[in-house]
Amino acid sequence: MLVMKNLLPLLSIVGFLSTVFATPLEKRAKAQVFRSCTVPNTVALTFDVKDDGPYIYMNDLINTLNKENTATTVRTPTSPLSFPKTNGPSYALSLFLFRDLGACIYNDDNIRNIKRAYDSGHQLGSHTWSHKDLTTLSWDQMHDEMWRVEQAILRITGALPAFVRPPYGNYNDLVLEAAGARGLTISNWDFDSEDGKAASIDRQKGLYDAAVKAHPSTILSLEHEVHATSVYEVLPYAIAKLRAAGYRFVTVAECLNMKPYQLVLPPSTKDASWKC
Repeated sequence: MLVMKNLLPLLSIVGFLSTVFATPLEKRAKAQVFRSCTVPNTVALTFDVKDDGPYIYMNDLINTLNKENTATTVRTPTSPLSFPKTNGPSYALSLFLFRDLGACIYNDDNIRNIKRAYDSGHQLGSHTWSHKDLTTLSWDQMHDEMWRVEQAILRITGALPAFVRPPYGNYNDLVLEAAGARGLTISNWDFDSEDGKAASIDRQKGLYDAAVKAHPSTILSLEHEVHATSVYEVLPYAIAKLRAAGYRFVTVAECLNMKPYQLVLPPSTKDASWKC
């Protein structure tokens, strides 16, 4: 019975993926690409969790957001594809995960941090396995890059991501076809804090000041978890400014009125196959 119980999630995944890949290539729809939110008056703060890890600031990032959240924020499991619903102010992030060059995503500390982010109501998406420019890869290589990080998130949380952010924001028709075949939506951004370009704290704050002054209907941001200044100084400043401007903080899925995950199952138990 124990073996069968452990096989059920795997069988569900196999059935789901076989449906995805059963469609002939020429009939596969290309993935949708979003560079901005569609729900008015929303801001989706997104962090690419990558490059210099091992997810070193994720806990502090979650602490910052959880501190801003009120005690009335609750998880409401209404369906297998439900996502946390909130009463009162909510400050949710979208984190795009990467295998990590500093330490494997399956490192125990990383597993704990990823679970905590998920359980806190923040959305997890794919940033591919090794952060290669997908436009330079073959069809099979693209799928490997996408699947391996999807598998990691699925194993750790039980959730199969519905969103991918291609490294460098780069994509072509083949990337769109591969992502579409996997049931993924591409999320890029319309606001860059420039922390990935080593912008100074004053520069990053100035960019948020300019965005608030322009007051677009929505903001879909790009930040990087690996920069301490982004987490400790710029994020609290940005939250205060955007909150004062009347924006509602949501995940990427919420700002697009879409589901964050394609499939939600119980998380798996770590075993010897969990390796980079």
